[in-house]
Amino acid sequence: MKKVAIVGIRGYSGLELFRIFYYHPEVEVTKIYATSHYGEKLSEHFPQLEGLTDLVISEFDEEEIMAECDAVFFATSAGVSQKLALTFIDNNFPVIDLSGDFRLADLEIYNKWYKNTDLKNEYLLSAQYNLADIGQAKANYIANPGCYATATLLALYPLVKNEMIDLDSIIVDAKSGLSGAGKGLSDASHFVNVVDNMSMYKINSHQHIPEIAQQLKIWNSNFQALQFSTSLIPVSRGIFVSSYAKVAADFDFETIKNAYEQVYATKNFVRIRRQMPQLSDVIGTNFCDIGLAYNPVTNVLSVVSVIDNLMKGAAGQAVQNFNQLFGYDESLGLKFMPSL
Repeated sequence: MKKVAIVGIRGYSGLELFRIFYYHPEVEVTKIYATSHYGEKLSEHFPQLEGLTDLVISEFDEEEIMAECDAVFFATSAGVSQKLALTFIDNNFPVIDLSGDFRLADLEIYNKWYKNTDLKNEYLLSAQYNLADIGQAKANYIANPGCYATATLLALYPLVKNEMIDLDSIIVDAKSGLSGAGKGLSDASHFVNVVDNMSMYKINSHQHIPEIAQQLKIWNSNFQALQFSTSLIPVSRGIFVSSYAKVAADFDFETIKNAYEQVYATKNFVRIRRQMPQLSDVIGTNFCDIGLAYNPVTNVLSVVSVIDNLMKGAAGQAVQNFNQLFGYDESLGLKFMPSL
């Protein structure tokens, strides 16, 4: 039985991690940390946990974690793990980081998008960015992909890897539920401003753009850039991504469909759907559902991918990466049916 710590337990992703591990047969959450409310029971803040746990919130203690746990999860906002996780890196202690702090391998690009000048390049290079359905977690520091990045990369992987599209024609329209914005209060996520409404934000400037571009460039060195837009939709959770690209001259729609089927046939959590997927099909699960359509008039391929931003886009994939890193079946503790 592995013992793990969760830093950032009071956030959406931290609590989702706790929910997953409650059902994981090989893991026990023994330490939980937050920035306040030390000494208080978790169930005092989340009454739905009454009778399920007696864990108490503690102040962050890296020495305690390394002495008593086998791994630590950072479910924290940007800027936290780059300060708190360095001791774990220095001691080669297993970390799964759900934040964006270590997703980019290039320090110059990192500073451009995350506005930080203190983090050393050696720390960035020590992390493995692992899209769990494509790669295999091996490093002791795993940078968990972002929610938009996960849905987008899984949608584009077969196309970019095999150059089945015009790489200069990629357009991605991504929509997120409100939990993706975190628990912080803002006008943008205020109920009155989002109910019965839809709005775009961070146009051409979302922080997931460089990690998407970084991974696409690894898969195909001919890739240069993509058009990426993000919108908020009035749902609690979910990512709905519509990707578009011109089909390359040597490929037809049947060949493309077959490529998706072959790439994802053995993957536990990617489902190629005969019909277009919808958000409700994946909420509460670690699945990414993908649907394809082709317009012969415009020669444009449409790829729709949907995930739960708190599961496949955060906690679920983090546990999947943990399972890989520690040699478990990657689906252990993650076989959830969609919520009704």
